[in-house]
Amino acid sequence: MTLIWKRVALALALALSSLAMPAWAQDYPTRPIKLVVPYAPGGGADAVARIVAKRASESLGQPIVIENRGGAGSILGTDMVAKAAPDGYTLLLGQSGPISINPAVYKSLPYDPVKDFVPITMTTAYPYILVIHPDTPAKTLQEFVALAKGKPGAMNYGTTGVGAANHLVAELFNSKAGLKMTHIPYRGTALAVGDLVAGQLSMVFGDPISVLPHIRSGKLRALAVTSLDRSSVAPDVPTVAESGYAGFEALAWHGILAPTGTPPAIIKKLNEHIVKALADAETSKLLTNQAMQTVGNTPEAFAAFIQKDIAIWKAVAASANVTVE
Repeated sequence: MTLIWKRVALALALALSSLAMPAWAQDYPTRPIKLVVPYAPGGGADAVARIVAKRASESLGQPIVIENRGGAGSILGTDMVAKAAPDGYTLLLGQSGPISINPAVYKSLPYDPVKDFVPITMTTAYPYILVIHPDTPAKTLQEFVALAKGKPGAMNYGTTGVGAANHLVAELFNSKAGLKMTHIPYRGTALAVGDLVAGQLSMVFGDPISVLPHIRSGKLRALAVTSLDRSSVAPDVPTVAESGYAGFEALAWHGILAPTGTPPAIIKKLNEHIVKALADAETSKLLTNQAMQTVGNTPEAFAAFIQKDIAIWKAVAASANVTVE
């Protein structure tokens, strides 16, 4: 093919792709974008949304407005986005809870995390940290397991509720370690961590932002992190995997998703600008201050991760018989 015919073919291809895409999609965005956070203001998900939205707004040339729609265990806001118009102007700040954990523990949901959403990119991830009271006679994870096995059913662990993410993480660990411990559900992380500091609990799998201050002050002892590799948020703490449980991994994450049917060109544009925002030095520093690790992957990689994550937690919930009505 001669050069001139190559140019004609390229021009034709561009023209056809332009005809296949609505004009509004080609010019996107032309108005503010709404990013729904299915939690109340002030939490970790809200912080991630606001930090990322600020930088991405500058890059896209339109504001990204945060709308907090908490309630019903994050189901309310998540379902709202699932049923929104697929035009790129309503997005979800998704998290492991509503996307990966809820399908494993709820008997029915008003949304399907795979069929109703198109992943754009994972923004951040973080491990859980297994913490105990410093008076507990265990310096390592192996010593703690030996202690718990010597008192089957006598030791307990606190979580943020039945079917919560750290409940399933604890069930996964108990299964791998062969432990029988009593589950004590709470209404929030702060309450569980507070009782652990007071010596009322044996163990908690806590998020870094909640437990790191207590670890640094000596009020709690960290035994392991649940990431496959050591975490930058707690580099001196060994992983569960390197402590004798090869392959153990449990990550909490945040990411941005759009309703199914959103044009691929819009997904691609959003991915490029959000990933660019995550790579920004100031944005990365702000997220690190929240004890988060930035990610910024492709829509395809994020979609594959979600499907794998859902499968893992469905298996754990079924094995432990964890359900939420």
